[in-house]
Amino acid sequence: MKLSPLSSFCVLKQRLAKPVLALSVSLTLSACQSVQTTNAGAVGVDRPQFVVVSAQEIESSATKAYEEIIQKAQQENTLNTDKVMYKRVKTIANRLIPQTSVFRQDAVSWNWQVNVLKSEELNAWCMAGGKMAVYSGLITKLNLSDDEIAAVMGHEIAHALREHSRERVSQQLATSVGLDILAAGLGLGAGARDLAGMVTNVTLTLPYGRKHETEADRIGVELAARAGYNPQAAISLWSKMSSQGGGSPPELLSTHPSPENRMADLRVYASKVMPLYQQAKR
Repeated sequence: MKLSPLSSFCVLKQRLAKPVLALSVSLTLSACQSVQTTNAGAVGVDRPQFVVVSAQEIESSATKAYEEIIQKAQQENTLNTDKVMYKRVKTIANRLIPQTSVFRQDAVSWNWQVNVLKSEELNAWCMAGGKMAVYSGLITKLNLSDDEIAAVMGHEIAHALREHSRERVSQQLATSVGLDILAAGLGLGAGARDLAGMVTNVTLTLPYGRKHETEADRIGVELAARAGYNPQAAISLWSKMSSQGGGSPPELLSTHPSPENRMADLRVYASKVMPLYQQAKR
């Protein structure tokens, strides 16, 4: 049986425990384990996740990366320049955030930060620990309703709740660090030294894979529904997104799953959480 890069790394870590533990490193290698980051919720997301780096390290790195992005936006005068738009986004965030307790109790007490960046990009993201940004172009170019903004924000919040960035960083480290240890038999190598850069890369640059996007879609519609936003707006949102860009789709729109499969899945799960929306609207 062929081991995955992550499994191989865990085996290597066990075999080389003494030399590794003797090194002064930032990674918590004892965290090489299967975790369940969230409760399943009404949408039933319960996939076990394998990680080699601690949640605390990822959150700390995300905070550092976010501060750098916000500082740059302040210097370039692109931070929250449209006060009306910023108020809309903050109002929606304030309704969504309390609903995160359904999936994990600790999320409500995260140090949430939500900002609007002036940019023509059709993008939004949420780093570990609730560090979020929505790009103005996403709202203006697609003429998003509040329900559609809630859909995209719920989707991005879901990535943070499920710690997808932690999982993806772990996968990268499992490959690069595992090879370093195998080759040198000494330490963690250069791949483990810049977690903040890795967190920024996996959050802002690299497209999420099919399983992460599907989980974020499903949790996102539940968050929106519980907050009193129509979950079916997720369908119109992704329809608008898929119509943009031609051969170069927006950064926010992953190549997986396909638009057709995504719409079909969203219809199923939007319908499933519709009673939650109807209850929230009473």
